[in-house]
Amino acid sequence: MTGAGATGAGATRIGAGVADLPDEVDLVVVGLGVTGAGVALDAATRGLRVLAVDAHDLAFGTSRWSSKLVHGGLRYLAHGQVGVAHESAVERGVLMEVTAPHLTRAMPMVIPLSSGVTGAQGGVARAGLWAGDLLRRAAGTDRETLPRPRRISTEETLRLAPGLRRAGLRGGLLSWDGQLEDDARLVVTLARTAAARGALVRTRARVERARGDGVVLRDGLTGATHHVRAAAVVNATGVWAGDVDDEVRLRPSRGTHLVLRADTLPGLTATVTAPVPGETNRFVMVIPQPDGTLYVGLTDEPVEGPVPDVPEPTEPEVGFLLDVVAAAFERPLRRNDVVGAFAGLRPLLDVAPAPGTGEDGGGPGRTADLSRRHAVLTSASGVVTVVGGKLTTYRRMAEDAVDAALVASPGLAGRAGPCVTRSTPLLGAADRTTLASLEQPRRLVRRYGTDAALVLDTARQVTGFGDEELLAPAAPGVPVCLAELVFGVTHEGAVDVDDLLDRRTRVGLVPADRALAEPLARRALALASPSR
Repeated sequence: MTGAGATGAGATRIGAGVADLPDEVDLVVVGLGVTGAGVALDAATRGLRVLAVDAHDLAFGTSRWSSKLVHGGLRYLAHGQVGVAHESAVERGVLMEVTAPHLTRAMPMVIPLSSGVTGAQGGVARAGLWAGDLLRRAAGTDRETLPRPRRISTEETLRLAPGLRRAGLRGGLLSWDGQLEDDARLVVTLARTAAARGALVRTRARVERARGDGVVLRDGLTGATHHVRAAAVVNATGVWAGDVDDEVRLRPSRGTHLVLRADTLPGLTATVTAPVPGETNRFVMVIPQPDGTLYVGLTDEPVEGPVPDVPEPTEPEVGFLLDVVAAAFERPLRRNDVVGAFAGLRPLLDVAPAPGTGEDGGGPGRTADLSRRHAVLTSASGVVTVVGGKLTTYRRMAEDAVDAALVASPGLAGRAGPCVTRSTPLLGAADRTTLASLEQPRRLVRRYGTDAALVLDTARQVTGFGDEELLAPAAPGVPVCLAELVFGVTHEGAVDVDDLLDRRTRVGLVPADRALAEPLARRALALASPSR
């Protein structure tokens, strides 16, 4: 299922459909979002025979609709969810310093102390940031990775965010958190790393029936079915978990983001955290992206009814986000400033809080008040479901899910080694000094780390083209290039334009840019597909 001439780690084990699958494995993972890909990697590095499948594609669901942040857990601390906050801070440090420094970076965040922020509110915000720094230190994350927060002057605030409303501005609060190059890229890299460690990774393979001893799969390309026996099955399908195991009950919530061009708010080099009027601990963020866009988010709205494949933002959410941001900046924001929008559904578990946890659970109230703690459940049929949580803590969720699968299948436990993912770098990972010294184009280094050379070498081998053609942007202002699209086919299991533009790259977040890049995506498929 790889392209012509594909070479290198992860080039042979990501495919589509159910053809040539074995009849028996140790563990089947259902769902290839960040948690499912993490489960596949965890189990493969323990020495198990793993099959990981998804009905659609890598990063098809919630994992590609996040704020692209690696949260330290501050917002959970504000809700009294101390355990969740500490876990988030620990996992943020693991991602930024060990497993994926190539996909993460420190992100400066500014809270403007404007006329609408009282002295008392500013004091609460300052105390919260210092509490967040205590979390960083407790998690063992180096200060060079994430500097300490501090109060900054009006002049420094405006250097970081020139477009802020100046009237009444009395400085700001500067803090640091983690930012991902791309959430879907993290998922794809996890899947590649799992494949390099021996896991079979298949998209377009829908689970028709799942029990603890195996699954029945339907090929999304041909309609063929295949039964795979397994010692354990892990359901990591997020908001669709109840479709795989009807014992699971969720209360999804929708988080919506807007996409703006960077020149809408020129010169912005830090994330601006704008308080929501009338709320004591709710903010809207404006987050600069390396591709010349800004993300504005996010909302937290309960969702009723069937779960859609691709959630859609609502106009009231769009208006709310624009209004909050417009209040913080001099330039008025209008609906036509929005060049893209996306929404994701959080898979929140509908359960009551455990006694003595001090955390909100299910029941009446806003979904914003539900705990973000993850849960691992084993059904009567033996299926292990992992649900809840957040992108930052995927590794710990995966570890807990595999541990539960080993408990559910004692025979399997005897063949599995210990969890090693906390010290297992993903493909392309290296320390920041090494990454800075790489000679490949910065965009490729940011997205592939030390595998940037593999991306370019593969494209040269498959196409026979020179670097000028392989690295040329798809269009002015659309930085995706032919080399990375070819690699998406040869090494990352992409089978169509949607895979390439909506998940292997994120051009699809701006529909106008997607239209410009589509011809190049079709060219990459023609050059690199197995049938060539």
